[in-house]
Amino acid sequence: MKRAIVSTLLIGLLALTSAFLLRTHTVAKLMDWPEYLGGPDRNHYSLLRQIDSTNVSRLQVAWEYATKDSGQMQCNPIVVNGTLYGMTASCQPFALDAAIGKERWRWQKAGAVAYNNSRGVAYWQASAGYTDQRILFTNGSWLYAIDASTGQEITSFGEGGRTSLKAGLGAVSQDRFVVSNTPGTVFGDLLIMPLRVSDGVDPAFGHIQAFDIKTGKLVWTFRTIPQPGEFGYDTWPKEAYRNPDIGGANNWPGMAIDRPRGIVYVPTGSAAADYYGGNRVGSNLFANCLLALDAQTGKRRWHYQFVHHDILDRDAPAPPNLVTITREGKRIDAVAQVTKHGLVFLFDRVTGKPIYPITEKPAPGSDIPGEKPWPTQPVPSLPAPYARQTLTEADLSPYAENREELLATLRKSRYEGAFTPHSKQGTIIFPGFDGGAEWGGAAADPNGILYLNSNEMAWLVKLADVEMPTTTAQPPTGERLYAANCGACHGPERKGNPTGGYPSLVDIGTRRKPEYIHQVIANGKGMMPAFSHLSEVQRQTLVAYLLNRPATTTKEPGQAAKEPGQLLKQPIPTTVPYRVALFTKFLDSQGFPAIRPPWGTLNAIDLSTGQYRWKIPFGEYPELVAKGFTKTGAESYGGPVVTASGLLFIAGTKDRKIRAFNSRTGKLLWQHELPAAGFATPSTYESGGKQYVVIACGGDKLGAPKGDRFVAFSLP
Repeated sequence: MKRAIVSTLLIGLLALTSAFLLRTHTVAKLMDWPEYLGGPDRNHYSLLRQIDSTNVSRLQVAWEYATKDSGQMQCNPIVVNGTLYGMTASCQPFALDAAIGKERWRWQKAGAVAYNNSRGVAYWQASAGYTDQRILFTNGSWLYAIDASTGQEITSFGEGGRTSLKAGLGAVSQDRFVVSNTPGTVFGDLLIMPLRVSDGVDPAFGHIQAFDIKTGKLVWTFRTIPQPGEFGYDTWPKEAYRNPDIGGANNWPGMAIDRPRGIVYVPTGSAAADYYGGNRVGSNLFANCLLALDAQTGKRRWHYQFVHHDILDRDAPAPPNLVTITREGKRIDAVAQVTKHGLVFLFDRVTGKPIYPITEKPAPGSDIPGEKPWPTQPVPSLPAPYARQTLTEADLSPYAENREELLATLRKSRYEGAFTPHSKQGTIIFPGFDGGAEWGGAAADPNGILYLNSNEMAWLVKLADVEMPTTTAQPPTGERLYAANCGACHGPERKGNPTGGYPSLVDIGTRRKPEYIHQVIANGKGMMPAFSHLSEVQRQTLVAYLLNRPATTTKEPGQAAKEPGQLLKQPIPTTVPYRVALFTKFLDSQGFPAIRPPWGTLNAIDLSTGQYRWKIPFGEYPELVAKGFTKTGAESYGGPVVTASGLLFIAGTKDRKIRAFNSRTGKLLWQHELPAAGFATPSTYESGGKQYVVIACGGDKLGAPKGDRFVAFSLP
């Protein structure tokens, strides 16, 4: 009897201890922002309530951190146990005291690549002992592990502290562009990695890979372009998996994970080349899918393809949201995926069954020889699209001073709805390439309400034939290299389109050194991919052309002299016979969108009913406000944050504002001008008994000036 009583007491004591530890851990998590976008569900949601609708108007700047590394920052910083971890514009991780913004450490490495944006870092803590705490991040094509307390590299990880992101991608991918802009997803001692690869004619494979966080070793790989005998292989031509012109199908925006169930939800992008699919006829699994994978093994649980045979770059732009909804009185764990073309797909998280019926609707055919678009595309019955799906002459902007010119462009371009394929005459793509939804993603609250900022921008695209060199003795000129590789974005006259994100290259030599230009062409920068298909001679020729200098065949340090015509990597015809000759936003003569407003919206969607709670224009153009044109909306990059107190915080617009809305009504409650535009998703956390909201302010997009600040707000 005594033994039974003692045993019962011990069990009770253990239960209380476990409950206390769980509660302490939970409270710490409530105060923190411990993962990218707030948590494994990627819901941008916080249970903090200190800042609410009654006091949000009193928010003031609590601290600023100057990175002294200016340029576009997409970082969503994480906060763990009073320390904020973020990334600078050139991919240098740092740690701050989250209460005062004082730097604790900053990682800098000689020779590290500084040409790609990063949306943040991942944090991992060993399950035993709690002394091994690591920050995992990427720089160039490498995954690094550093000590969370000191910022020092953990040399037992991989090769001296780093491991290659190309480990499981095969031989062809080893000399191709592979980076990661988004933090990996932690599952136990595994880190499941997103990848960004070229979407042109020199793509790496976009396979999903999991690495051991302790050792850096590759644990499993899921091939998104299947090989013989694998599920989905028959959705491609037989040799597609080893065609060097085909790749991609990568996850670049990140993933969500249901840790109790051990399922990671992976949205994938389009196959490359993303503008021509004549060499990959078929539906092309697992491109443009939502994949549910076993997080421990990488095995497929289920999948759904939301674009078949994508040739319009309709890749999934953001991580999915793991939500719980109520249907017919029953609670359902679901996963929601937003898309560039303005649709929300909602599935049962376990079975993959659509919550709302999805219909395959007819899609237009192509007039490009060899191209075979899929005849239908899936459209969910609910929710209704958050971005417009049609464009008519009546939809041209009432503010445009060159309306007749825009009308002529619309009439001569091909446009037959959201899935109109590319053409040589020129095609209007609407919804455009930068949303609907973008990489900032959606927020969601425990009631299944999805909050999403959406872009409304049409684009113009035109294809042209590829001009192939007939022999290696006749290398392409700088002018031809520019036209084939740069002209579509920066324009035939090199003037660029800063509003569209493409800087002018006129007199680039007065602003940048030749070595810098060469490195950007070789390694990529920001959202510009590396042109790894160009030989060293071709890069030199292109740089000389950009600098208005005669082409040379200089000797690179440590290399033999190269003669014209050597190292041409494409002396034989490619299986992609077309190139993009025009790639630009459809703008009026003043640089505003050529279509009527709204040009950006903020949406609240009840996923339990599929109906909208509210929808408002989001953002504005100060130049038009000065003329009395308000509520136009504007493009935005970076997502919202929602709190239990009923607030929605969001920046993301060129006008440099961070705003707070009532999440229940969409009413604007507060706004503050930032030192530079905050093209990032905010974070919110509690430190020292005070709630903070922090945003990265880097500017350097949509023509906005550069900045270098992280700015935190709190109540007085």
